[in-house]
Formats: sequence, C-alpha cells, structure tokens
Amino acid sequence: MWETCSYMGVVIGEEMFRRYLSIFSRSNRTHYVPEVIVEASGSKVRSASGKYFLDLSSSGATMIVGYNHPKVVEAVCSQARRVLHYTYMYGMNFPALELGEKLLEITGVEDGKILYGLSGSDASESALMLVKAWSGNDLIVSFEGDFHGVFDLSASSSCIDLERQVCEAVNCGKAVACLPYPDPYRCPFGDVDDCGREAVKFMKAFVDELVEKRVQPAAFIVEPLQGDSGIVVPSEGFLREVKKQAERVNAPVIVDEIQTGLGRTGKWFAYQYDGIEPDLVLLGKPLGGGLPLSAVVGKAEIMDSLPTMSLAFTLSGNPVACSAGLATIRVIEEEGLVERAAYLGYKALKELRDFARKHPLVGDVRGKGLMIGVDLVKDPETKERAVDEAKKVVYRAYQLGVLVLSVNGNVLRIQPPINISEELLMEGINILEQAIEDVENGAVGDEALKVVVGW
Repeated sequence: MWETCSYMGVVIGEEMFRRYLSIFSRSNRTHYVPEVIVEASGSKVRSASGKYFLDLSSSGATMIVGYNHPKVVEAVCSQARRVLHYTYMYGMNFPALELGEKLLEITGVEDGKILYGLSGSDASESALMLVKAWSGNDLIVSFEGDFHGVFDLSASSSCIDLERQVCEAVNCGKAVACLPYPDPYRCPFGDVDDCGREAVKFMKAFVDELVEKRVQPAAFIVEPLQGDSGIVVPSEGFLREVKKQAERVNAPVIVDEIQTGLGRTGKWFAYQYDGIEPDLVLLGKPLGGGLPLSAVVGKAEIMDSLPTMSLAFTLSGNPVACSAGLATIRVIEEEGLVERAAYLGYKALKELRDFARKHPLVGDVRGKGLMIGVDLVKDPETKERAVDEAKKVVYRAYQLGVLVLSVNGNVLRIQPPINISEELLMEGINILEQAIEDVENGAVGDEALKVVVGW
C-alpha cells in the first residue's frame, strides 16, 4: 500500500533529535521514539526510514477510529473543496450545527448548549470560566491526579506535580481544593479495606465543612477515569458520590471526558458507568478525527453565563474539523465501535493480567474498554515506580515494531484505535509482553534512556 522512500532528505535519529531540540520549546513536547511519521492507515504508521509500526497509542488517544479512515478522509476532502473555513463565531456553517446537535444527542445533557474550541485545555478553561461566572464563586474542587489542561484555571485545577510546578512559576489561580482520588492500587489512605469508601468519607467531611462555613464552590471537576496520572480507574460508584456531594452545595459537576469520551472506555462516555448526568462535559482529543477540535457541552443556564463573544475563537467551529468530527461519530455508530471497545478491552485485560502473574515487573493492569494501563514497579511489595524500566520497555517495543507511550513515569498507556482488529491487537500486546520480558532479563541497555524522555 505504501512505497518505501526518503522524506525530503530528512535525517532521522540523533540528528533529528538535535534539530527538534534546537527549534521547539521543551514546554511544548517530549520524546518517545526516534522516528518521523510520514504516512498512516488504520492502526499502523510508516516512518521516513521506511519502517512500519503498530501504534497502540492512537497518537495520544486522538485517532479513535484509526488513521485515515476512508469516511473521515472523504468528509474532510468534501468539505475542504467547498470551503476551508467560515467562522461560526461571526456567522454560520452547516457542519458546526450538525455536530453540535449530535453532541447534545449522545451526551444526553438536557436543555444543553455547545461551545467549540481547538483543544481539550481550552475546553476545560472555558468551562471553568463559565461556572465561576454562573456561580459568582471562586473555589474549584478537583481531585489528586486529575489533569485538566495547561492554561491558568485548567492548570491550577490539575492536581498533578507538573502543573503545580507550572502554577508556581506563573502564579495560576489558587482557589482549588484537591481531594483524594480513590486509586485502588495506590490508595492515598494507605492499606485500607475499601479505598473508595475512604475517599467518599473524606469528601463528605470536606463538604460538611463547606456547608458549615456556608461556602459554595464554583464547581466540582473530575476525570471519570484518570488518563495521564497512569490510567487510574476509581472505585465503583465514585462519580455518583461526587455528584451527590456537589448537589449538597449547589455546585455543578464538570466531567472531563477529553481522553475517555467517544467510546474509548466501552461506553460513549465514562460517566455513564455510574449513571450520572453531568452539568458540563468536556470533549477533545478524538473529537476532530485528528483535526484540532474541542467542545464543552453543558446546561444552557451555565453556558450562557458570560457575555456575547467572551469565549470566542476565530477558528473554532471550523467546518472541516466539524465534518471530520461528525464523520468520526457516525463511523463509531455504524461500526458498533462502543461495544467493540468493551469487548476488545476485556480480551486485552485478560491477556495482560495473565501475563502479569508471572512477571514481577508488572505491578498492576487496569482499565476500561481500550483505555488500559500497565503499571511497572521495581518491587511488587513496595510498588516503587519503575521509571527507567518503563522507558526501556517503550524503546524495546519500538525496536520490535510497536509504539506505546508511558505516563506518570512508569505506566504503559495502551489506547489503540477502537476499530483495531482483534488479531492485530493481540499481536501488539504479545510484542509488548516480549518487550517487558526482555527488560526483565536485562536485554535492553541504558541507551534507551537517552531516547525515551516521556513524562
């Protein structure tokens, strides 16, 4: 299907690293593998060196129906031939309207409205501005390990070390309370019988204090399944408790589905596992089918709480991106991919957990649907994060023809396209398992640490 060829004389490897480091701000990117991707199709990509790779990352969980799905490409090309852009900020275009109506349908937000942006971070930022305006309050309640974005409010509401460092440097908004997130593997309360129960108990006591002091938060914001903290699956029913406690102080609930949305976890949205109705839903990553597009879907009274044009982006609602987004959703519907993600996730989790029982480097395997984390540890008892070993696994998998990312230092992030074939998925997992075994056996040297930076 593809011809092997050079790419505009590009030199890869160390020279490519040098050129990237000399041109791009480190605040904007990181490194995993020394390849320049020039073509892609389905679940595979081809590099400028002529090598082919199975991508278990979907390019950072964005290519949810695979690379260059014919129906998405046709939607993009068809719209591009008509008009590349006519801003919905000042006027109207059909794709923005059609996609907006579809998002209201699949999210189920009653009396809802939409706003568009270009990335998950601006969706989060916009939602936080809206709830502050609607409530007249400042306090945002978030959860340890949540990552909501890289702008002022979204960064300050991201209770992870990286964004705390950012906020110390630029003095982000400070009115944020970070409550414990019920991580069953690394419970913040230590060795307890029920981490979820302890997290709910803590949250309830916190809200009791808010009620006593007559403090009303602007909102609760939560990831229904944490992504960049290491694919952390909370205890069952946690979101229901978040909603319940937020209602006690009349605070809206923002559910961040930027990484989990559009079928990734085996449901259209991960909040559906707990059967709640969010007040606002954040969408990004896969929404544009590979093009820059984000959205906030929320209740009209909150969505209209700021003045006309106060959250306007000239390129938002781009008709090409919206056409790609609508085509992506239709592919998911027509091919039954939500159910398929659930099925393939079950198969993948079973295989990985069977493997983990025989390999001490694997401390935990967790996930929902095709959003899976493999937690690598130096010692199964202490659960010390095996950061260097994770980098070596990423590098070895790359050598064996599979692309996988690591997050929070030591967690392998498995998020392939949800239309990947079962055969190809299992082949990729078997290769990943081989890479883990090779690292355990000392077959991967420290040269990998010079290539894989990760985060």
